[in-house]
Amino acid sequence: MSVPRSSEPVDPAASPWHLLGSAVRHWREEVRHLSQREVAKAAYLDDGDLSKWERGLARPHADVVARLDSALGAGQHLVALHATVAELERLRTVATGPRAEEEIATERRHLLQLAIAGTLGAGSEPVRRLLGDAFGQEFRSVEDWEPVCADHLYALRTRPPAQVASDLLVDLLAVRRQSQTAPPTQAVELQRITAALASVEGNVLTRLGEHAAALRWWRTARQAADASGDLGLRLMVRAEEAGHGLYGQRDPEAVLRLVESAERIAGGPTADLLTTRSKALSMLGRHDEARGTVRALVALAAGGVKGDTFGFWKPDQIHFAESWVYAGAGDEAAADRARQQVLAATRDYQYDANVRLHEALCTVSKGGVDTGLRQAATVITTLPAAYRSHHIVQTGRLVLRAVPADQRGRRAVGEFRELLGTGAGAATA
Repeated sequence: MSVPRSSEPVDPAASPWHLLGSAVRHWREEVRHLSQREVAKAAYLDDGDLSKWERGLARPHADVVARLDSALGAGQHLVALHATVAELERLRTVATGPRAEEEIATERRHLLQLAIAGTLGAGSEPVRRLLGDAFGQEFRSVEDWEPVCADHLYALRTRPPAQVASDLLVDLLAVRRQSQTAPPTQAVELQRITAALASVEGNVLTRLGEHAAALRWWRTARQAADASGDLGLRLMVRAEEAGHGLYGQRDPEAVLRLVESAERIAGGPTADLLTTRSKALSMLGRHDEARGTVRALVALAAGGVKGDTFGFWKPDQIHFAESWVYAGAGDEAAADRARQQVLAATRDYQYDANVRLHEALCTVSKGGVDTGLRQAATVITTLPAAYRSHHIVQTGRLVLRAVPADQRGRRAVGEFRELLGTGAGAATA
């Protein structure tokens, strides 16, 4: 076996066919260490044609890809990816107008990104299934859609965000496709489902640090919720958008403006909006106002509050807000009580990690810089990289920002800043 020359790089994002070509080259050069001539001979192909396919300059037929897959021992990854690429090309003809063309193009780009992430790693089967599920199955009844959002929320709270993304997109594309042809009797309910799923997608993309895409899905969620006419849903979507905006997506002042806008729709403060207001005030260093908001939140909750029907917001999130606010203010006893209540109730790995980071925040706020940063580093590095969501890394940055200016030259500060600067091995799409 000869050692292959290193070929000119192929940009997998240039087109679906460039993606396929880069995958073939990856298997040939990096996995099997074979030359084009050796692979072409084994697969009964012309090595000139193989060169064109790898560079995305020509489109191989399915049976050619099957022979390449066999010659490279790719375990049907290349076959599945070819099917995905062919389906992506088919979507060019699906659009029926300028708006639809824009949406299809966005969906194709998202699918291509998912394919790039999977092809050189775990394989392209999830993306192939995504396309088949989203564009090839019969429509569901409204009743069948009802539990879907809860399923995705459960997955979001227990699985790495990158794993949740592709499964969620299956249902988002499917419900949007169904909404385009639904009779008026179903249209409103499908708008509700779209709003809920788009909110989960905004959450997922925020966890992955994909803020521009997340903002687009928050906008979709608002539009769908408004079209449904469901006031509770309209408020829930806006509260979700504002709350997740605190994790590096928006300035806290901008988040406060979102809260105020939602309160005008509601006719006054609501529990979920107060939790976000209190956290934003804490981030701005307005600790007295933040604690006053938490007290107002607890007083409101004493009159009886319940979560939304989809399961986004739950009353135990009041304790999470308390943990955040009291930790930021250095009120150790109150922060400890709130943290223990969250840990006793939550099954969400992200909440678990973040309230432990609140403990580190409180330690730093009380002057224990080295100890607090070591606590925070332990919380982050103990998590597998796939679970280190942007929310968790951003909460780590909240701990770092609490270090007084005259203490920022300490070794522990530099080490923790370096950990966060690398993204802490953060979860990515």
